[in-house]
Amino acid sequence: MIEVSFEDKKIEVEPGTTLVDAAKAAGVYITTLCHNEQLEPYGACRICSVEIAEGERRRVVTACNYPVHKPVTVFTKSERTLRTRRVILEMMLARWPKVKVIQNMAKLAGVEEPRFAHPDRNESENACILCGLCVRICKEGLWHNVLAFEGRGPTRKVTQPFGEISPECTGCSACADICPTGAITMVDDPNHPADPARIRKAGQVVTREMILLDHQQALMRIVGTAHLVEIMNDYDLLPVNNYKFGDHPDAEKISSPHFRKKYFTQGVPDACYLGCNMACTKAVEGFELKTGPDQGKFVVVDGPEYETLGGSSNMGIFDPEWVIEMNYYCDTYGIDTISYATAMAFVMECYEAGVLNQERTGGLELPFGAADAAIEVLHQMAEGEGFGLTVGLGIRRMKKLFAEKYDADAAFLQDIGMEAKGLEYSEYVTKESLAQQGGYGIALKGAQHDEAWLIFMDMVNKQIPSFEDKAEALHYFPMWRTWFGLNGLCKLPWNDVEPEDNGEVDEPAKVPKHVDGYCNLVAGMTGKEVKPADLILQSERVYNFQRIFNLKMGFGKREHDVIPYRSAGPVTEEEYQSRAERYDGQLKEEQGLDPAAMSLAEKVAATRQWREDRYQKLLDAVYKRRGWTADGIPTLATAKRLGLDQMEGLTELLAAHGVKE
Repeated sequence: MIEVSFEDKKIEVEPGTTLVDAAKAAGVYITTLCHNEQLEPYGACRICSVEIAEGERRRVVTACNYPVHKPVTVFTKSERTLRTRRVILEMMLARWPKVKVIQNMAKLAGVEEPRFAHPDRNESENACILCGLCVRICKEGLWHNVLAFEGRGPTRKVTQPFGEISPECTGCSACADICPTGAITMVDDPNHPADPARIRKAGQVVTREMILLDHQQALMRIVGTAHLVEIMNDYDLLPVNNYKFGDHPDAEKISSPHFRKKYFTQGVPDACYLGCNMACTKAVEGFELKTGPDQGKFVVVDGPEYETLGGSSNMGIFDPEWVIEMNYYCDTYGIDTISYATAMAFVMECYEAGVLNQERTGGLELPFGAADAAIEVLHQMAEGEGFGLTVGLGIRRMKKLFAEKYDADAAFLQDIGMEAKGLEYSEYVTKESLAQQGGYGIALKGAQHDEAWLIFMDMVNKQIPSFEDKAEALHYFPMWRTWFGLNGLCKLPWNDVEPEDNGEVDEPAKVPKHVDGYCNLVAGMTGKEVKPADLILQSERVYNFQRIFNLKMGFGKREHDVIPYRSAGPVTEEEYQSRAERYDGQLKEEQGLDPAAMSLAEKVAATRQWREDRYQKLLDAVYKRRGWTADGIPTLATAKRLGLDQMEGLTELLAAHGVKE
């Protein structure tokens, strides 16, 4: 730490801290104009000039871009400092005499009237003062780069390319928001919202948070969701070998730093749609394909994202270029990377367990890590031939097929076949997160984490300890994510950015602030004031309608919310032994058993009984919170509360399943 002394205060700061930031931390005010915390220090206007003393040497520097590397004394009110500021402000006041921000700063520096006359005097109260903030926020903050300076000296102005409105401009309003004079105004919106200013204000909150915080939080703008690989590996959550394990020493090879350094192209707004400054989409350019019908071609690959990388580790494959190739062909063939990877991981375990062999796979050797054979299966799936036809059936149908055709143990296949409701699991190990097990098992559409991603709240941060806490989370989160789907909105700003007013806040506290933003969005669009409860009610209606529709189609009951045991605990003795200290500790602390007096088989069985019982208790709590019966069916009272009782045949449908008044 380095000491910085101001007139009446001292503070210690880290090396490289600018004088402006040091002053802010010390509660010392330094006037700034072209400086903004969302942007890199610029030092153009020089209004932040201060006099400093380093040893016996004194000089004037710009505080916004002067980094501290040795002890320094700063004079913010010395005569030399004030004289420098006064001259600058006099010149600005001479050119833009009615601009409020200049008037205020000039008055603070003791300047009432300028001594100069300016040939380009502008009497507008909202004149552009050429501070450059709009140009820089467009380039540095949004990465759109559709604003620029043109000309020099008296002809200098802010414009768009060729002096025309750029089709790349999204109307994000960041330039208008950062402009200190009001020179930029938003004049049109093709969607004709009731209150466009309110919508833009809500959007600017997220924009600001992304610019200021993303580089120290999730790195969504830098590497997208790929940043999760190293996090999941550190917390024993990265799926390895069909979810047996949660980490692997080779995970570094497919981690985001590796992709950022060697594969991802940066510096452009790489997003799902123009105007999104989260820009979490990432691509690999100029990649030469090594297999398949496009072998030898150089292509652009959209991704990989975390699920694709996690799917690769799930197959025991840690080759980054294999992941890129797999990503490309899944996109080209229209095959979901998650379902493909999870199905292949199941197949690989079946191969190692003896359920499958080369004769049954058409000559392919498919143990974990068999990269060449795995990509061949992907090509076969697309061509509709060979063993690819079998894998293309999905895990649910493969379980049935292997049991019937190869006399495999159906119970074992059920334990390791990571699907629920026919949908393959996404790429998270859930053994230590009961809430996430429910997020997969109870999800109406099958085992995808969109309805509830609760691993960190539950397993890491221990924020939802009781069954009732978990049930509340499994009500609240699915309702919001259903609402995003209904309105075509991205869920990431809601849950993947922490509010800037508290860098330590966790999911339960950070979400409500962003929820208010969505309320402002709806109100700004429709003109109707809404509260969070109003939006959740919209989702509850749809969510319960979906559950009732599932019931009508022969599903939607407790028996359909089952999960494969591997998502709840260790299936094999190998799995148990890989985390023996953890599991033994739980036997002792949670169940009151003495693991030292038990055989390995007894410990595996006791762990299973305890974990399966906990999952059933979770179902009880979730059903109660949602207003469903013990069999997972919405009650008639719930249907009436949500206005669903007008559905034709509803009463009869519920009655047929034992649900009455």
